[in-house]
Amino acid sequence: MSEKPLLDIKNLRVTFPTRQGEFEAVRGVSFTLGRERLGIVGESGSGKSMTGRAILRLIRPPGRVEADRLELEGIDLLSLDEKAMQKIRGQRISMVMQDPKFSLNPVMNIGDQIMEIYRFHTGASKKAAYEKATEMLEAVSIRDPERVMRAYPHEMSGGMGQRIMIAMMLVTEPEILIADEPTSALDVSVQTQVLSIIDRLVRERGMGLIFISHDLNLVSAFCDRILIMYAGRIVEVCEAARLNEATHPYTRGLLGSLPRLDEPRKRLSVLQRDADWRETESVSGRQ
Repeated sequence: MSEKPLLDIKNLRVTFPTRQGEFEAVRGVSFTLGRERLGIVGESGSGKSMTGRAILRLIRPPGRVEADRLELEGIDLLSLDEKAMQKIRGQRISMVMQDPKFSLNPVMNIGDQIMEIYRFHTGASKKAAYEKATEMLEAVSIRDPERVMRAYPHEMSGGMGQRIMIAMMLVTEPEILIADEPTSALDVSVQTQVLSIIDRLVRERGMGLIFISHDLNLVSAFCDRILIMYAGRIVEVCEAARLNEATHPYTRGLLGSLPRLDEPRKRLSVLQRDADWRETESVSGRQ
């Protein structure tokens, strides 16, 4: 990881008002991101996706995003107005959402959507944008990019949709990519292809990657570091290669609930939760 982090976050909080009072979806999260593959794992509702959206300030009112520090290479993202944030989103930080069917515009062909993003951020001509879009579709291993440029989202399979979303988010060559469950709806063979594409592009471009997932095995094999989240907090940080050495009872419980071919069991253990985990101070820093 680089000496100076691309992203520096301290005490990030995302809060929503409810009839029962304020609900904190993200509670005091702190971490840094360098030119690395950082995994964020946890159960549904642990705050993983909210953390990614909060970085891009995609939490709309009445939700609130607060932090002691939320900086992109020294730029305070919380102090920027919406116009300035629009230049950050897509150009310097991009996010691949979970389901391309809901992320792509159904009434625009794929080429126009990719070109629109590129032209908005770079001011390029239509011809230059077309060439860049086809180049990016080739980069994500789409064999006939010109045909796909003319196609509409409903004509694409799930795997093709994910590749198109990756191409769209990387067309401006951002410094950070946030990938929110990018392979959750894909079969194993397509999943491997998509991960290989993301890995290659991140390495070639020297980007920082935040990989959000609930799949511990996948993240441990793909990422460099892992943050484990529970109830809106980071409860443990570890090197991906040493995930099996994790010590927090929540992480141990997640690992114990996974089936293993090398240790077959008649019954998987059930994760036992402790109320104290919700109040544990967040683990921060770079490990």
